[in-house]
Amino acid sequence: MTVCIVGWSHLPFGKHENEDVESLITRVAADAVADAGFAPCDVDAIFLGHFGGALSPQAFTSSLVLQASDDFRFKPATRVENACATGSAAVHQGADFLEARRGRVVLVVGVEKMTDLPGHLVGETLLTASYLKEESDIQGGFAGVFALIANQYYQRYGDQSDALAMIAAKNHRNGVDNPFAQIRKDLGYEFCRQVSDRNPIVAGPLKRTDCSLVSDGAAALVLTDVETALGRQKAVALRARAQVNDYLPMSRRDVTELEGCARAWGSALDSAKLAIDDLSLVETHDCFTIAELLEYEAMGLAAPGKGAEVIAEGVTARDGRLPVNPSGGLKAKGHPIGATGVSMHVLTSMQLRGEAGGMQVPGASLGGIFNMGGVAVANYVSILEPLR
Repeated sequence: MTVCIVGWSHLPFGKHENEDVESLITRVAADAVADAGFAPCDVDAIFLGHFGGALSPQAFTSSLVLQASDDFRFKPATRVENACATGSAAVHQGADFLEARRGRVVLVVGVEKMTDLPGHLVGETLLTASYLKEESDIQGGFAGVFALIANQYYQRYGDQSDALAMIAAKNHRNGVDNPFAQIRKDLGYEFCRQVSDRNPIVAGPLKRTDCSLVSDGAAALVLTDVETALGRQKAVALRARAQVNDYLPMSRRDVTELEGCARAWGSALDSAKLAIDDLSLVETHDCFTIAELLEYEAMGLAAPGKGAEVIAEGVTARDGRLPVNPSGGLKAKGHPIGATGVSMHVLTSMQLRGEAGGMQVPGASLGGIFNMGGVAVANYVSILEPLR
């Protein structure tokens, strides 16, 4: 335990008209530093999580953080990108900076502006995070990728449409109480289960309610060493963290078993000397409902093919044994790529501080985070606990 989160800022996710990447960054950067009780001149390094690509005409974005305050000028600033795990990659790089004792205060910002592009271009852009030599012809972007995974899982273990609808309904119900969520509406199981004009098939067995949202948004947090954190008003420690990367081509692995996810969880839990059931809550990467189902199995809540039992038995409900995505997850909150992992760390910190409002899991003392890029290619797990 050597790094702590001591302040944060979070914008609502959704469609931010008349804004760009720069304005979203500047709205959270200085606020997070102030929330931590520092001034911009105290910051030793900046890490910006930004997927970018065709989503943003401004490709070189690390120094846009300096637009938030002249006192950020001349600070080292680095843009980090690791597909949909970009936000957590930035958090972990900030932690690496501190653990190397190169400074004592790090600002991490995650941002994405996605809604300026038509939907089909967003899909094409995100598909560049797949292995294009073999997967570029998949129709429907990443929805098509996860539809293929869902079909393989169904062929092996049977139709899981009921379980996916339960996951979608759970996360939308949770999202009602998240002031940062893009959709704050309890859609209900029946709506999520049935194909309709308002809930059409997107790809394969996946309906609209099975797919995360195209979003704009930004979140930021401040990291310090433990000694510095002891002097802050609030401090949440990174008790353990792990990064595991797997092969990019899906053809080289069994994509119905997220082995990189499982190994990342195993490494982080072993480092923290914890079991999965010791956690109070988990924020996990439900880019599609089938992903959350597979992640139940990868994190050790169920044996392969038994993930549906976890949701059916209420294990991951907000009042269940291990609440999963009490924020509403990517499904309800939205998924602005570069901001997602930072948001997960902010919202989990709020839970552990008892500051999550209507989202609050009573007595939360340990929080787990899983953020992945691609189909469990880049896998990041963080385990958080209050410093005091």
